[in-house]
Amino acid sequence: MTDVNHNKATTIPALLAQRAATLPAKPFVVDGPVTLTYREAQEQARALGCWLLTRGCRLGDRVAIWAPNCQQWIVAALGAQWIGATVVTLNTRYKGIEAADILRRSGARFLFSVDHFLDVDYPAQLHGYSLPELVTTVTMTLQSKADAFAHCLEEGRLLLQKGEISADLETAARRVEARTVSDILFTSGTTGQPKGVVTDHGQNVEAFSAFTDILGLEPSDHYLIINPFFHSFGYKAGWLATMIAGATAFPLPVFDVPQVMACVSRYRINVMPGPPTLFQSIMAHPDFDPAKLATLAKATTGAAVIPTELIESMQQKMGIKTVITAYGLSETCGLVTMCRRGDSAETIAHTSGRAIPGIEVTIQGPDGDILDAGLTGEITVRGYNVMRGYFENEAATLETIDRSGWLHTGDLGHLDEAGNLYITDRLKDMYICGGFNCYPAEIEQQLTRHPDVGQAAVVGTADKRLGEVGVAFMVPAQSGHPSAQEITRWCREHMANYKVPRHIFWTDSLPMNATGKVLKTELRSRAATLIG
Repeated sequence: MTDVNHNKATTIPALLAQRAATLPAKPFVVDGPVTLTYREAQEQARALGCWLLTRGCRLGDRVAIWAPNCQQWIVAALGAQWIGATVVTLNTRYKGIEAADILRRSGARFLFSVDHFLDVDYPAQLHGYSLPELVTTVTMTLQSKADAFAHCLEEGRLLLQKGEISADLETAARRVEARTVSDILFTSGTTGQPKGVVTDHGQNVEAFSAFTDILGLEPSDHYLIINPFFHSFGYKAGWLATMIAGATAFPLPVFDVPQVMACVSRYRINVMPGPPTLFQSIMAHPDFDPAKLATLAKATTGAAVIPTELIESMQQKMGIKTVITAYGLSETCGLVTMCRRGDSAETIAHTSGRAIPGIEVTIQGPDGDILDAGLTGEITVRGYNVMRGYFENEAATLETIDRSGWLHTGDLGHLDEAGNLYITDRLKDMYICGGFNCYPAEIEQQLTRHPDVGQAAVVGTADKRLGEVGVAFMVPAQSGHPSAQEITRWCREHMANYKVPRHIFWTDSLPMNATGKVLKTELRSRAATLIG
């Protein structure tokens, strides 16, 4: 793992080793008062790998991380991956029941969790849930060098210093190959049951080497990572891309416009990706000051539809010269297409660009035929970025990846003559609320757990601030029903905030077709009329 050419590296630990060899004193992560150079990050990853080995962690074991963006998150992932363990990410907005479900179904044996974040005691949320596979939970304190996590690092460092486990560490590290599973990111689907997307080191390194090349990331770049690490946007297009480029990452645990502007100004941030709502929120904020954002030069964003005015505003009001839209999903390592530098504002706003090198994108009709440019159908993807499969769910994998290797995204769109992808709708009814994917079937399943809810149907509707929000139509289980405010309060206690429907309507029945399927099109029309 000492090859100095990152293009030849096929694993995440190999990339880290190269950066530690070629840029040892270069800051890799700046997290408030804590700065880690590339050499220090490698030393900490090796120390944590030693600690995990002494606790029985082996090749393929799952190591979960439940924390906001911080330097410990990165070290925890790198330490696990150094010895061939698999990282399982947990959304920081999950409630205890949601996190416990992922931990249980993934069989995670180790959990690295923030102790407190936004007045929430994260480990305490897991009390009372059966997690038979979980061996150890290690807590982290944000922007600290003296937490339980640091104690594990020190213990591992001492073991390395004494040479007691060095041979075991090197043996474990040598077993990590391109085909070794690097992570499992859980994503929901139309069944409402979250599925674990399995990808390997080689796939992710290759995909995000292409990302860094297309975006033009360089070692001199200062990258503000607002997108959460539990998502591929913050993890793979975030700190992994930073490491590939040899740049410096500045993680931000909470999105706050004044804090963003202060960070950009203080650290001379020049790269800042995010969903469209992030940039809209910044420019709409009363404290918006273009002068404080003068160093910004590069950004990536993505959504089905982006106003051309937003792209132009990002370039003119925020001064961002390079704005690139992209498309991806967890099942494709998070990346499929990207616009290119020099594309027009119209192309950047209305399309998600062309396929990245080595990846095929086609539009298929209902019968599986590949459609010509301009014709709308299902977006399908084939290439090295397609997931290995859903974790322990062969049936779902076979439903998603056909015999010819095409991954069926469930998204509708068309290609133009130049190969630019236009996303027009979602077959799976998913909507995006504030940058987070929301799956109606999952939310409906949770709503029907309320004793007063007999049936529930959720659709997405446009929202100026969040892009889209959920609208729930519910049939009461009995004659009476609680108020919408009471249901909202219950939802906030039982599901992540972005999943909570922003509008709730009680109805005597749900519109259905002859086969008993809820007519979501009719509900969307009804929602538009009721909300106005």
